[in-house]
Amino acid sequence: MSAAVLLLSGGLDSTTLLAHALHDGFDVHAMTFRYGQRHSTEVSAARRVAEAFGIRDHVIVDIDLRTFGGSALTSDVAVPKDRDVSADSSEIPVTYVPARNTIFLSFALAWSEVLGAGDIFIGVNALDYSGYPDCRPEYIAAFEQMANLATRGGVDGTNRVRIRVPFINFTKAEIIKRGLALNVDYGITQSCYDPSADGIACGHCDACQLRLKGFHDAGASDPAPYL
Repeated sequence: MSAAVLLLSGGLDSTTLLAHALHDGFDVHAMTFRYGQRHSTEVSAARRVAEAFGIRDHVIVDIDLRTFGGSALTSDVAVPKDRDVSADSSEIPVTYVPARNTIFLSFALAWSEVLGAGDIFIGVNALDYSGYPDCRPEYIAAFEQMANLATRGGVDGTNRVRIRVPFINFTKAEIIKRGLALNVDYGITQSCYDPSADGIACGHCDACQLRLKGFHDAGASDPAPYL
């Protein structure tokens, strides 16, 4: 069984990714970040998901991206609500956290080197997403190339790194259908950018709108609670 590091946020995409990786026979080591995001419910959801899937090795890494701010998720900037997420726009929304996936993948890369794991899973998606630059295929390809230039196993060829993004060209509906086929309980996940203190989704931010549209397009009902 091959060891893999998987970035687990507790949201819809990363939870489906976890089910997918386990189904494919990987020995998953999950990594979650408490990075100064607006609400701790994301970390609580990741704990629930890891426990539900029986993940024995789940680390929660503390970094504080509020030091830099620059995002509605790491500062006091308001989270946009009821934005037209179907519009084709080149504008990167204020919910983008500067260099977040680069930081997360770098931590995952370090842990994978210690574990001797050649696979890193991240649930990025270039369709039905908010337009973040670090969710694109060209970014993932560039990071994988860098990872194999920056690690011992990559340089000497004993442990080359693969950044696995099986859902990068999936729509949200396709991701949900994959998860339902794997019996994922989406009621324990949390996707909202601005949930209430007890973890109830707002239903109006980009993440909620994309999630709800995905369930609608998949012909399914979202079991998560909404205000």
